[in-house]
Amino acid sequence: MINEDRLVELFKNLCLIDAPSLSEHDCIEWTKVYLAELGLELQQDDAGDKIGGNAGNLIAKHPANKPGLKSIFLSAHFDTVEPTAGLVIEEVDGVFRSSSDTILGADDKGGMAPAIEAVQALMETGEDHGDIWLLLTVAEEIGLKGAHELAVKDLGCDFGYVLDTGPPVGTFVTRTATHDRVDVVITGKPAHAGKKPEEGISAIQVAADAISGMRLGRIGPETTANLGVIKGGTGTNVVCPEVSIRGEARSTSIADLDTQVDHMITQFNDAATKWGAQVEIDHERHYVAYDIDPADPCVAIAQKAAKTLGLTGDLRTTLGGSDANAFNTNGVTSIVVATGMDKIHTHDELISRADLVLTAELTLEIIREVART
Repeated sequence: MINEDRLVELFKNLCLIDAPSLSEHDCIEWTKVYLAELGLELQQDDAGDKIGGNAGNLIAKHPANKPGLKSIFLSAHFDTVEPTAGLVIEEVDGVFRSSSDTILGADDKGGMAPAIEAVQALMETGEDHGDIWLLLTVAEEIGLKGAHELAVKDLGCDFGYVLDTGPPVGTFVTRTATHDRVDVVITGKPAHAGKKPEEGISAIQVAADAISGMRLGRIGPETTANLGVIKGGTGTNVVCPEVSIRGEARSTSIADLDTQVDHMITQFNDAATKWGAQVEIDHERHYVAYDIDPADPCVAIAQKAAKTLGLTGDLRTTLGGSDANAFNTNGVTSIVVATGMDKIHTHDELISRADLVLTAELTLEIIREVART
């Protein structure tokens, strides 16, 4: 049985430890003590060293108590978007929010706490199970960096579940998009804006020219593009010499994504040529889409577990990414399990007590269904 009070206390403790991307060490050290006291086998990889963080992924194993059963993993990530330092948690009518000027951090402690509680509850029942791994990652919010470095295939898992998306609980993400990052630096030429502006080349004007003809926002039913950050300029009396722009594009179709990114790059290059400026473009594929067949055991087991609890088991497509993208790319089938986290990455982020419990119950039922299968 899921222990509600224990689950809620675990969730709060995890949220209250500040853990922005690349600085998850303190939260990981606390969790290591908690999992060690449960008797789990622990290891920590060197992902932190590879990605410039202060800690690597935490990997815990609850060994099988019956041979021949499938080995699975449950995964969630430590890091949160900022700010979380100084978090004060309040519960009103069974819903947890931040009452301080911070986010709550339910993304992804609202997945991590139920995953751990499900394993703990299983240990207390003594039921049959295969190897169960907890893959608790770092630096998910900045490009799935920890998961990309985690040697998931070496663990011998048959498949796994990533607890990291919003409600309704009892639904699963089996199809996602590919995500590309596009960073641009436009270099113009400074000049005094009052004395000789004609001698300058405004990087702002070049950027404006490029963007004015650029397809952005909703490009198609499952393709989007956005320019989210623009910085530049030194003063109103100086023709702007440099502008940096950070953008992205996503699509469930790699062909459509490539077309969109090529269009964005062409717009910047053409504008730079027109105005006599220089442009540097850094394009990187952050993660690749996956599309898991509904007949795959990973999906079928999850759906059966959900329906056992009276939940829908509906399958979803999302343009968002998660560590499941990295795990699928690295050769181990995984899907995303919906949790109760809502309004994530905002100061209005919330999660209900009931959804925390339901997510843990669903996770435990998935483990049981794996053993039955």
